Amino acid sequence: MNKKTNVLGVLCFGISLIGFAQQQVDSTKVEQLGEVVITDSRFKLKRENSGKSVIKISKVDIERHQGRTVSELINAQSGIEINGSRSNAGQNLGIYARGGRNRQVLVLIDGIQVNDPSQINIEYDFRLLNLNQIESIEIIKGAASTLYGSGAASAVINITTKKADAKKVSAVVASSFATNQSESDQNYNIADFNNSVSVSGTLNKFTYRTAFSNQFADGLSAAISDANEKDAYSKYGVDVNLGYKFSDAFSLNVYGNFTDTNSEIDGFDSNFALVDTADEFNNEQHRVGVSSTLKYKNGSINFNAAYSEYERVFISNFPSTFTSKNYVLDVYNKYVFDKKFYTIVGLNAIENKAVFSNDVRFNIIDPYANFVYVSDFGLNVNMGARLNNHNEYGSHFTYNLNPSFTFKSNDVSYTKLFGSFSTSFITPSLSQLFGDFGPNSNLEPEENRTIEAGAEFKLSNDLRVTGLFFNREEKNTVLWINGGYLNATDKLHARGVELEVNTTPIEKLSITANYAFTEYKESLARRIPKHKANLQLGYDFSQTTFASLSYQYTHDRLENSFSPLLDSFSLFNLYVSHTALKNKIKFFGGLDNILNEDYEDVRGYTTKGRNVRLGFQLTL
Repeated sequence: MNKKTNVLGVLCFGISLIGFAQQQVDSTKVEQLGEVVITDSRFKLKRENSGKSVIKISKVDIERHQGRTVSELINAQSGIEINGSRSNAGQNLGIYARGGRNRQVLVLIDGIQVNDPSQINIEYDFRLLNLNQIESIEIIKGAASTLYGSGAASAVINITTKKADAKKVSAVVASSFATNQSESDQNYNIADFNNSVSVSGTLNKFTYRTAFSNQFADGLSAAISDANEKDAYSKYGVDVNLGYKFSDAFSLNVYGNFTDTNSEIDGFDSNFALVDTADEFNNEQHRVGVSSTLKYKNGSINFNAAYSEYERVFISNFPSTFTSKNYVLDVYNKYVFDKKFYTIVGLNAIENKAVFSNDVRFNIIDPYANFVYVSDFGLNVNMGARLNNHNEYGSHFTYNLNPSFTFKSNDVSYTKLFGSFSTSFITPSLSQLFGDFGPNSNLEPEENRTIEAGAEFKLSNDLRVTGLFFNREEKNTVLWINGGYLNATDKLHARGVELEVNTTPIEKLSITANYAFTEYKESLARRIPKHKANLQLGYDFSQTTFASLSYQYTHDRLENSFSPLLDSFSLFNLYVSHTALKNKIKFFGGLDNILNEDYEDVRGYTTKGRNVRLGFQLTL
């Protein structure tokens, strides 16, 4: 079947379901009423009062994707492409949202920024995360620099980790094993192992949670090769979170994390061709932090601080080691006036340090304010401003204006129109300014402007449709040109359309579908598909048995001007779970790339063929 015909057929099928769902509005028992979003305002607001299209990956969604990675789960969301998520477990990951690259996507863990200052794009490595330790994920697309600072230009990914259980002692043990094979090597040997255990509880005012996880994967070569060479990947991590509730008004949490990853990787020969090598890559993260909340009538004072260290080691004919550390402080006051005006005023301070030929650093100190108005007659306004103070680049002002209007039919049905105008500011990384490869200390910071307009329609608890258009302008884009970093002389314009559908057309059947069109006005976007679509059908056979079938279409992508486009491809995945012993134990299984599609995710690197995974989760 022609791949373009294939994706069009799936999209038509998804659209036809909307009409069917409208005829079945009373049959569903799925509870979507009162869905709350946080990331776009830092307040718990009903989705209907949010002026953004927020993607919420809930605890239930995560539990229905056990055995997968964080990058695989996020890669199924609209408008986001994570290159390398379908490849060898040790593959570098490129995160692209709305035409933006790694440096334009900001990652938060429990509301505070995380990044590696030695990375070229100051990004955070998703391979350091374990999905079993995550409670939920919220994604807002578009500029969000007002609330979250430099780097929040095309998306913010807010990851919320699991909290302590309400019982005195609770333990969760999860384990899975899987094949790890390419399309051309379907041997079905077990080569991927995931294990995790967590213990948590509440003892009066004291809460605790400790977790350990590890992964080992073998069976795939990093580079496409005729040789029988395999590149192993291993990871283990330890998480600790301790909390104390001094009173109903004041609570304090301290936490720590250590993660170590080891990857066998492939490198390049003297002609810069990708070949099998005995190279290795090691990445270590040490992270500690503290968070506290002091509540008072109608408001709260919130304090978050974290310290992180990273060490990346490349073992090859050209060995290198990169070390970095950063300090992040975010203090803000939240106050609600008459349940209509939600205000936040804060101070965000960051110091990034890295070691190249010399120790280098920069710091940012930003005061910011944000205001949300929720009216009785449907008008909602989210607006704010931030003054970015950088020790190298001085002060820079960013702001956002995000109005929306909701027409309510009843307590659960509504039509929402929304729009936004936002600016963002991205400083060059320490590597681009002072690193070992083509640095340029004269780089100017990148400036982004995003315009967005859309609508959301919700019918009872059975159907939600969201569609929007965006246009993002980049000024001073940092590019790699002729062996060094330079600012682009011309402005770049990314634009696109996103569509999301969530429906339960009949009882027990849930359907989610999304489509994204993304392009640069001036040229083809590197590694970003112009068209991408996802469809998932989920069915609850009973209260204990669930199954889902998912489909993903990824359009042609540009690697570089010296090679042809990467071909489009389609993937089908199956997932099944069953709980027993009063939900104490859960068994799950998955069959990925059912049709054993042959494709390339990143030019020259191996991708996964048909693979099988089996596992269980035991709650004590």
